[in-house]
Amino acid sequence: MAGTGFGAAAPTSLVRSWRTAFLTLRDETLTIPSRNSNVQLLDNLILSHSKPLVSAAVELPSHEVLSDILFMMELVAATSSDEEDCTRIYAQTSRLIHDICRCVSFDLNFSSYSSVLNCFGKMLNLFLRNVATNGDISGICSTTTIIPAIECLQAVRFIIISHRRWLQSEDVMLVKFLLDVIICSHGVSFWMPHSICKEKSTRINMRFSIERSSSELQTVAFEMLSEAISRAGSSLPVDIWRSILEVFRKTMDVLALKSPVVEDSVMSRFYESFLCCLHLILIDPKCAVLDHVSVFVAVLRMFLVYGLSGRTLGTSLLVGHKEKELNSMSPKASRELLKKSDHGTYRPPHLRKRDCLNVKHGSVRHSQYMSDSESSTINVTSSDSEFSDGDGSANDSGRVQSSRVRVAAITCIQDLCQADSKSLSMQWSLLLPTSDALQARMHDATLMTCLLFDPCLKARMASAATLVTMMDGLSSIFLQVAEYKESNKLGSFMALSSSLGTVLLELHRGLLYLIEHEAHTKLLALLFRIIKLLISSTPYSRMPPNLLPIVVTSIRTRIEEGFWLKSERSGVLAASIGCLTLALSTSPSSAQIRNILCDEVSSGNSCYY
Repeated sequence: MAGTGFGAAAPTSLVRSWRTAFLTLRDETLTIPSRNSNVQLLDNLILSHSKPLVSAAVELPSHEVLSDILFMMELVAATSSDEEDCTRIYAQTSRLIHDICRCVSFDLNFSSYSSVLNCFGKMLNLFLRNVATNGDISGICSTTTIIPAIECLQAVRFIIISHRRWLQSEDVMLVKFLLDVIICSHGVSFWMPHSICKEKSTRINMRFSIERSSSELQTVAFEMLSEAISRAGSSLPVDIWRSILEVFRKTMDVLALKSPVVEDSVMSRFYESFLCCLHLILIDPKCAVLDHVSVFVAVLRMFLVYGLSGRTLGTSLLVGHKEKELNSMSPKASRELLKKSDHGTYRPPHLRKRDCLNVKHGSVRHSQYMSDSESSTINVTSSDSEFSDGDGSANDSGRVQSSRVRVAAITCIQDLCQADSKSLSMQWSLLLPTSDALQARMHDATLMTCLLFDPCLKARMASAATLVTMMDGLSSIFLQVAEYKESNKLGSFMALSSSLGTVLLELHRGLLYLIEHEAHTKLLALLFRIIKLLISSTPYSRMPPNLLPIVVTSIRTRIEEGFWLKSERSGVLAASIGCLTLALSTSPSSAQIRNILCDEVSSGNSCYY
C-alpha cells in the first residue's frame, strides 16, 4: 500500500512499469538536444498508459508518487506547443493526477506542500488563461479546459485532505492559492448555457457531469476556503483577512453585474458555497467591513426570494363557503378542522393558522391605521406542493437547495448586523418594507417578505432571528427620530425620519398579522421577541395615534385564543404577556389605551390565560 515503503517482495509489474516510465521521462528531458518534444514524451511514456499508472500508484510509496507527479506537472507547465496540443495535454494530465490523488494518501512536509501548491497553481493558471482567450464567438468558456481546471483543484483537495500537521504558514499559503484561483476565474463566464456545455462535454468524452461550467471551479474553491477558515481563521494575519474581504467584494461586484441570479442546480451549489464561506468570515471578522456593507447588502438582497421567482404566491385568502363555514366556528374548532383535513399535503404553519381565523375581523381592525397604503389583505394561497420547509423528498431537491441559498443569504445579513450594526442601519430601507408589507413583491423583496411568504420554515426562522438582531442594540436610539407622515404629505424627497416612520409602520403591519395567524410556537416566540423590541424602539407619539391601541388589542386577542402545543405554551405565553405589559406601560400613555383598560375593568373581562 502507498506510504508503507518497499517490502521484501520484488516489485510487481505495475510498479516496474511506473518506475520505468518516469525514469525514462526524466532521462529524456535531460538529453541535449532532446530527441522528442515534451508533448511527445508525455504522450508516449505517460498519458498513453494512464490506467496502468493509476493502478500502480496504489502499490508505490506515496512520497515517490508525489515526487513523480510534481515533476510531470512542472514539465507540463513548461510545455510550449500549439493550442490544440496544449489543451489535450492539460486535460489528460489533469485527469491522470486527479485519479491518482483519489487513490493515494500523501504525507506532506512543508517543502512538498509548497511544491504541490506551486505546481498546481501553474497548471490552473494555464487552464484559466486558455479558457479566457479561447472562448467561442459568444464568449462562452471552453469546457475542454475548464473541466480539467476543476479536476486540478479537486486533486489539490485530495492531496491535502489527509494533511495532519497544519502550520500557520501552510494555511496562509493555501488561502492565497485559493484567492488567486477565484480572482483568475472572475474573467471566465460562469453562466455557461448547459446545452452548449453538454455538446462540448460529449465531444471530449469526459466522465464528469455534462453540466460542468466554470461556476463549479469557484464552488470547489469556496468550499476549500471555508475549510481553511474553519480550521485556522482566528490565526490568519490581518492582511490575509483584508485580502479575503477584497476577493469577496470583487465576487459580489461580478454577481451584481450578472443579475438577476441564475436559478439552477449548478448555480445553487455555487451560491451556497459562496454564502456559507461569507458567513464564516462575517461571524468573526478580523478587520473592518465598513467599506463593503452597502455592496454586500445589495447583493445579498438578490437571494431573499431565490428559487421562488417562478411561483405564484397568492390568489384569495379564503374561497366561498369555506370562509363562512370557518368564520362561524370558534378559533379552536376551526384550527382542529384544518389540522384534521390537511394530513396529505404540507402547508406552512402561518397559512394553516390563517385559514381558520376570521379574516374580515382582522382586516377591519388593521385598516384603521393602514388606510394610507394600497391594501391590508395578504394573498398567499398556492398549490400545496410548493410549500416545503426544506426537508422534503428527493423530488423536492431543487427547492431544498434553493431554500438553503435563501437561508445562507439571510444569515449573512444577520452576521453583517452583528459585525457593524451602525453601517447596516443605513441599509434598512433595502432590507425592511417601506410600502404595504402584506403584498408579495418578489422584485422588491425584504426580510418581511421572507417572514410572510417563504414556504421554508428555516428561512422564516432565519428572517425572524435577523430582525431580532437588527432591532436590538443601537436601533432603539436610532429609531427615536422616526416620524410617520401620510404619503399625501410627503414631498419629492423623503427625510430619514419619514422613511423610518414608514418602516416602523410596515413592521407593525406584518408582525401583527403574523402573530394573529402563526401556529409554529418557536417562530411565534421569535415574533413576540421582535414585537417587544419594536414596541420599546417606536416613538408612538409621532406615529398614527391608534397604532399602539391596535398593538395592545392584537396581542390580547392572540393570548385569549390560546396556543397549540401544551409543552411550549408557557414560553410563548410568557413572551406575549411581556409584550402586552410593555405596550401598556409605554409612555406617554394614550387616551385610547386608558379607555381599553377602563372598558376591561368595567365589564369585568380579563384575558384567559
